[in-house]
Amino acid sequence: MPSVLPDGEPVPDDGALPARALDGAAERPLGFYLHVPYCATRCGYCDFNTYTAAELRGSGGALASRENYAETLAEEVRLARKVLGDDPRPVETVFVGGGTPTLLPAAGLSRMLGAIRDEFGLAEGAEITTEANPESVDPRYLDGLLDGGFNRISFGMQSARRHVLRVLDRTHTPGRPERCVAEAHAAGFEHVNLDLIYGTPGESDDDWRASLDAAIGAGPDHVSAYALIVEEGTQLARRIRRGEVPMTDDDVHADRYLIAEERLSAAGFHWYEVSNWATTEAARCRHNELYWRGADWWGAGPGAHSHVGGVRWWNVKHPGAYAQALAEGRAPGAGREVLTAEDRRVERILLELRLSDGCPLELLAPAGLRAAARAVADGLLRPGPYELGRAALTLRGRLLADAVVRDLVD
Repeated sequence: MPSVLPDGEPVPDDGALPARALDGAAERPLGFYLHVPYCATRCGYCDFNTYTAAELRGSGGALASRENYAETLAEEVRLARKVLGDDPRPVETVFVGGGTPTLLPAAGLSRMLGAIRDEFGLAEGAEITTEANPESVDPRYLDGLLDGGFNRISFGMQSARRHVLRVLDRTHTPGRPERCVAEAHAAGFEHVNLDLIYGTPGESDDDWRASLDAAIGAGPDHVSAYALIVEEGTQLARRIRRGEVPMTDDDVHADRYLIAEERLSAAGFHWYEVSNWATTEAARCRHNELYWRGADWWGAGPGAHSHVGGVRWWNVKHPGAYAQALAEGRAPGAGREVLTAEDRRVERILLELRLSDGCPLELLAPAGLRAAARAVADGLLRPGPYELGRAALTLRGRLLADAVVRDLVD
């Protein structure tokens, strides 16, 4: 959840959507994102909408407390039911993110999931994921999650090297994420992901290879690998500005990405989105695919973003303001925008091009079609899918995805 919200038009107090937002809804999957905004400490690179206990002291602190949070968020789920009316769709995916969701008791996360089950129902085989900090779970906690209905878990590993974790201000012990994977498998989780970050100042190619090998050796069926983005306003950005740590450049990021593709592919992982690899199609993160394919999701929690039928809205950021709105019977939305047909066309290109099967060429304007033909000739788009009417990135194209997208949306 980014810490800066965009501008937009006001959200009605009752959260009502334009009537057309539910046109054709039966043809689109429905998911829920649940944001838990609490962290024990703030990582130096993090720009997400999260709060430590010290940051919540004072104004709004009582309303913002962890102890009340599961019921507060459940109240927004009940609001969602009112707003979506008689929409018959069961929920196909739920993703609990943060922050550190596992700072709440397992029963609290299950309570939030239970609200969705009670109000909407869960589709058969629904994917239910939570993020987890390796140091905030143990076998008993994992058993509680599984009993509560969770079937997928994502651990924040970031790196296997202690000095890299130190630069990121991550507090878990090297080796703990790998043990968490074993504990999750023992508990009975169907799918387990490890999140990695590459390009941290001071990280070497060998450090990155060691992290990949440790992640692969742990036996997850999904790995996400993201280039470190240094966000303004973070502690890491200030340290780089003061010259305490070096900035990593784009060429290093590209080299690390190629190392990831090589190592993960050799281990039986297949990329299906620029930053995500899975061992099987069933191991893919269906919730994230829902985002990338422009389906419908309700984001509950402070700062959470939602999208239903071309209407996008976002909640107020502070947990106290969020809880206050719900306590007063108001929707906690801070703003919204109604996307035009052109907005939605461009977003489809931006998001679907990141997927292994790419985006339909029919989305492209004439200038974009000419750019796609050049990209095939330049080795940025695969010729096979192009001949079948799709723009799909090559490995080199993945390295230059932002530039390819810019050309295709013209």
